[in-house]
Amino acid sequence: MRIRTTAAAVIGVVLLAGAVGCSSENDGSKPAASASAEQRPEALTAKQAAEHLAEATGVTTLGDPQDNTSGCSNEAAGKAAHENDCSQLITTDTVSVYEFKTAKVATGWVKQMSKNKDSDWRQVDRFALAWTARDQALTSDERRDELETALADLVKKNK
Repeated sequence: MRIRTTAAAVIGVVLLAGAVGCSSENDGSKPAASASAEQRPEALTAKQAAEHLAEATGVTTLGDPQDNTSGCSNEAAGKAAHENDCSQLITTDTVSVYEFKTAKVATGWVKQMSKNKDSDWRQVDRFALAWTARDQALTSDERRDELETALADLVKKNK
């Protein structure tokens, strides 16, 4: 548990640096849209997605779900909000589920984080699934594919 938490914290710092470094699609000609304008209040969250993914793959939990949003969000870490902040990050023993305000921000994160040859990041709309922590490395490719498909189905159902 302590190793996983430490690994998640280290990964969070790296992710935070990557988020700040991601290029923005906003050219400054118009203000960035607020989260409330881009997401319905009842929109699917990373926490809900993680719970559904467990159910969809026939388990009660993906293993020790932790809210690590402060590792990928300046605002959640008590700093000035950044347009590339994540909205929520749920880290489990099986997978990390990142929620972003838009699919465009998710694309930037996945593109940036996938530069590391040892990482497996997969985008599903405004969400990203990542396998970067030690325990997550044990998740088989078949299970990863299953989780990605289940998230795609869930997102489609919640549109």
